[in-house]
Amino acid sequence: MFESFTQNYTPIGNVYVSALFAAIPIVIILVMLGVLRTAAHWAALAGLVSSLLLAVLFYAMPIGLALSSAVLGALFGLWPIVWIVINALFLHNLTVETGKFDTVRNALANLTTDRRIQALIIAFAFGALLEGIAGFGAPVAITAAILASLGFNPLYAAAIALLANTAPVAFGSLGVPVTTLGGLVAPIVGGDATEVTNQLSAMIGRQLPIFSLIVPGFMVFVMAGWRGMMQVMPAVLTAGVSFALGQFLAANFLGPVLVDVLAALFALAALYLLLRIWQPETNWRFPDEPEEGTSNREAPSGGSAGGRRPATGPASGFAAGSTSFGSGGGNSTLQGFLPYIILIVIVVLSRITDLIPGLKGTLLDIPAALNKATFKFSWPGLDGLVTRVEPIVPSPAPYAAEFTFNILSAAGTVVLFSAIIAGFVMGAGLGTMLRVYGQTLNQLKLAILTIAMILGIAYVMNYSGATSTLGLAFAGTGFFFPFFSAFIGWLGVVLTGSDTSANALFGPMQTITAQSLGVEPALAGATNSSGGVMGKMISPQNLSVGASAIGQAGREPEIFRLTIKWSLILTVAMGILAMIQAYLIPGIIPVLGG
Repeated sequence: MFESFTQNYTPIGNVYVSALFAAIPIVIILVMLGVLRTAAHWAALAGLVSSLLLAVLFYAMPIGLALSSAVLGALFGLWPIVWIVINALFLHNLTVETGKFDTVRNALANLTTDRRIQALIIAFAFGALLEGIAGFGAPVAITAAILASLGFNPLYAAAIALLANTAPVAFGSLGVPVTTLGGLVAPIVGGDATEVTNQLSAMIGRQLPIFSLIVPGFMVFVMAGWRGMMQVMPAVLTAGVSFALGQFLAANFLGPVLVDVLAALFALAALYLLLRIWQPETNWRFPDEPEEGTSNREAPSGGSAGGRRPATGPASGFAAGSTSFGSGGGNSTLQGFLPYIILIVIVVLSRITDLIPGLKGTLLDIPAALNKATFKFSWPGLDGLVTRVEPIVPSPAPYAAEFTFNILSAAGTVVLFSAIIAGFVMGAGLGTMLRVYGQTLNQLKLAILTIAMILGIAYVMNYSGATSTLGLAFAGTGFFFPFFSAFIGWLGVVLTGSDTSANALFGPMQTITAQSLGVEPALAGATNSSGGVMGKMISPQNLSVGASAIGQAGREPEIFRLTIKWSLILTVAMGILAMIQAYLIPGIIPVLGG
């Protein structure tokens, strides 16, 4: 029989001193990752152990309840989060195994020989597609390697890939960061997890598109300076506007799962159509690069001293007015994109009644059929045994603890169906798919453990009251909390390398702080995620990924110097936007659970 437990947010009488103790697990993780450079799974394990000790020794939480909350958090990390990651990466690995990934890569590279536009196509648009499918470092590694292989100087290839990766990160691998945030916030605000997740998606979709308009110009400016950027402004605007529009529409009307995929395909299609009728007057390359663009030597620092040559027309394999692009022609390119098209179609079908409510109750109500295999139950040894008190709630109330096992409707299951269908379409047999799936599991084994432990930490801190203590302390920032909310998210991603992890660690705290200040929780949660993406480009883990991908391990500090200024500027801008939304246009903020 489990003991009941009433939360106490100031175990030693003072909220700020109590907050110093409450932050111990987070500090341990951040120091091990950011200072000691410890592997993420070891840092997560240390954080989990310290969170359990904190709960039991400092907050006097019964050990049974503490362990039960940790197990529930780890299980939520495995389902649905890890389940999405595994199957998303499985789909990507299948495209690599069958050669379709090379088809897409070559088609994109052959659209133009201008380095600025290649960066927009590959690092920004295609990188966002990879973020939407695989996420977790894959976009930076893959796009940086592609750019370097095309002749970009290696450090700029990595820096550009990191800059480009800011726009899509908040939605990550099929919406995992937002799904994680929604699952953690829903019990706090007393709402349904799916509904809260979609509301947070909408709020993020009312923040990030503004920055998606800016990021393409930043990328080109870093490469070629102001004049070089202005010369390709049609392409910069096309990439930014099309991506931002797709991001806004998907986030607000479809939920988080397909945001990056659809926005990326919008941007790719828009850039392709633009290049059919327009090419830059000058063909920009790095100043010491030969005409063919095969050199990998570095450009002088500053990035603005780009080499300019008269444009020689579209690249080989691309002809204005033609119906094909890329080295393999239109049919080959279409086949290369088929896996992504299949994914979109199946995900949309699985959410069809969200798009067309009139189909509910008909034979085409696919979501209802999928939801028949959904099981929701109270978590034993935790549900209703923890009581939250003032000022976190108006009056003492039990803290719910439930787990939803949606076997068929889970995003990860839908992606698995898509991957299997796409695998057969791409010519992969069952044996090949089983082998690739095994390789994917092996590839992710440490990430699986890390995600499970990070979510375990978040749940222990939530149910012990540590998260509430931190939230009450941050409430001391008062009027300026929305501004600092962006920097809290930024700090989380800088030191964990993951918007998912930052949302797990700080999302509940931000939500509770917002509640205590009378700010809509959706704004704080969304700003944690949106502000967090600005830290992605200077995260030590992502700097290492980018440097390793271009064969420049050890030169992370140089890449850091190329990106730190933009990271800080964008985070300040995000904080200002959050202040404007909180106090000048609060009507655009959804009411969570309402």
